[in-house]
Amino acid sequence: MLVPLSNDPRDYAWGSATLLAELEGRSPSGRAEAEVWFGDHPGDPAVTADGRTLDAWLEAEGPMTGAPARLPYLLKLLAAASALSIQAHPSKAQAETGFAREEAAGIARDAAERTYRDDNHKPELLVAMSEEFRALAGLRDLDATRRLLEEIGPGARSLAERLEGEDAALGAAIGWLLSEDGAADARDIVAAASAATSIEFAAELEMARGLEASTPGDPGIVVALLMNLVTLRRGEGLFVPAGVLHAYLEGLGVELMAASDNVLRGGLTPKHIDVPELLSVLDETPGAPMIVQPREVSTGVDRYDVPVPDFALFRARAGAATVVAIDGPAIAVSTGGAVSIEGRTGTTRLAPGGAVFVTPDEHEIAVRGDGEVFVAVPG
Repeated sequence: MLVPLSNDPRDYAWGSATLLAELEGRSPSGRAEAEVWFGDHPGDPAVTADGRTLDAWLEAEGPMTGAPARLPYLLKLLAAASALSIQAHPSKAQAETGFAREEAAGIARDAAERTYRDDNHKPELLVAMSEEFRALAGLRDLDATRRLLEEIGPGARSLAERLEGEDAALGAAIGWLLSEDGAADARDIVAAASAATSIEFAAELEMARGLEASTPGDPGIVVALLMNLVTLRRGEGLFVPAGVLHAYLEGLGVELMAASDNVLRGGLTPKHIDVPELLSVLDETPGAPMIVQPREVSTGVDRYDVPVPDFALFRARAGAATVVAIDGPAIAVSTGGAVSIEGRTGTTRLAPGGAVFVTPDEHEIAVRGDGEVFVAVPG
């Protein structure tokens, strides 16, 4: 069965006023449009054509089609005009422990100080839909960060001293920057970075100046200077596993993640930051971000390989022979052109930005037309 889905964009402050409107071929709404959720997550479930939310549809109709009561993933369109908060997500075991602890403490699940809103992990994959998508992902190699701090100059000496030696602890440095003890030093480092010039780190310093303009005085700007600055080209993916610091900066993308809302923030936000808990889940190992290139698996169909069982993502370029195998409940979203999704029981036409839920008993879908579709399935 093919079940058309829709949802309203979420109006987070960092959202773009134009990117989703341009994708969908409509006039801008005049407000920030950050994310469109296509899934059954209770925070904002998609809506079916008969007006039911997808979670209610799955509860009522799922048993007849082999669909589960809950989807293991959440698919989104994401449109960023400015930086999201720096954040990391817990592992499955960490989420279960943290959720149980906060439940026992009686903290309301919608409370501002709540960290663990469910007991699941949240690995995620972002695929760029704009010609460029800028992000921060993971902690930069320490030798490169030391060169950056040297170019920033004396204003960054307090941080440079903390990162000397082979046993330098990035986690401890981040904890200090986000603490009251490090606040004054963080402001000094931002001021020095804003005035600095560099050939090797020109993009990083320009980023810092932009973040200072949008989030003045935020110590997360210095945390951002410890991270890898990434520019994805259209069609490239960025995978973020548990514990890895990241922040999306600018661009349009398709995002697929495990169905969770557990976020531990590390700056660039007025929201609650639990520094000890962030450090408890943080992977402070420096290293390159995990860039995922699409791999062709059949005619017109590419797969983005990720090392988690919760989800997998396919990209289908519409054509006469474009068939996507469906193993489990799927959601397909159009990202360009006019396409139709054909199953055993019917056909659904999708305009850009439109989506459809595909029940497991379909087993495969044909994508026809002159456009592009992303298809999320369980991993």
